[in-house]
Amino acid sequence: MQPEPHASYAAAFAPALLDPVSEVPGIVTGPRGKSAIKCYNVYRNNVTVSLIDALAAIYPAVQRLTGADFFRAMARFHVRETPPTSPLLFDYGRDFPDFIARYEHARSLPWLADVARIERAWLDAYHAADAEPLPPSALATFAPDRLASLVFTVHPATRVVRSQFAAVTIFAANRAGGTAGRIDGSVPEDALITRPDADVVVQLLPPGGAVFLACLMSGCMFAEAAAAALEDTPGFDLATNIAGLFEAGAFTSLTPGDA
Repeated sequence: MQPEPHASYAAAFAPALLDPVSEVPGIVTGPRGKSAIKCYNVYRNNVTVSLIDALAAIYPAVQRLTGADFFRAMARFHVRETPPTSPLLFDYGRDFPDFIARYEHARSLPWLADVARIERAWLDAYHAADAEPLPPSALATFAPDRLASLVFTVHPATRVVRSQFAAVTIFAANRAGGTAGRIDGSVPEDALITRPDADVVVQLLPPGGAVFLACLMSGCMFAEAAAAALEDTPGFDLATNIAGLFEAGAFTSLTPGDA
């Protein structure tokens, strides 16, 4: 079966768009077969600029931290390395945090990739499906001897980002455009990202909270998740963590695991 003519043209037209040193595809011509090199180069530049602009919109805190010139130079390298696979611009840049982590010129900002991961999680939470968050009173509907086997269904917007650095504090200080004070970036922090209503919530998880929530998200029963958190963090405070997660709207339902 022969490919459609427009598919063949697209396959020849697209590969050179993100590589400024690539020759203009021979299939590209102007009216009456005239050269279209200049027009193609203008279009090529516009494609790159639009993708850089998309990254700047997705990662505003990262751009504020690096400065616009540094950000756009870094983003340009990413665009050339990773072309989009979706027509939706908000879906672009999922690999950008990993790119930042290995970007040589960002090594002096070791927390930058994790700030980017929080921003990506923020956008994913924003576009996640709506769901009614479970109120804290839902736990009271189960007898005490059934609590250990409960399985929690998390809100579709719920995300966890773990960092060896103060990524949550740095994100919060730079996302809203305020003035940040001195931050000790070496302090490990874990982020909870969710959207119980219209607004995305990003907050710092207490010690052990990331392990606890990640275990619940993977389908662990309540007691299993608590045990995993205690093993990771001997000072894990179960009451504080579960109350905070309910308050943030992280769950949508509870099911007895032995049901």
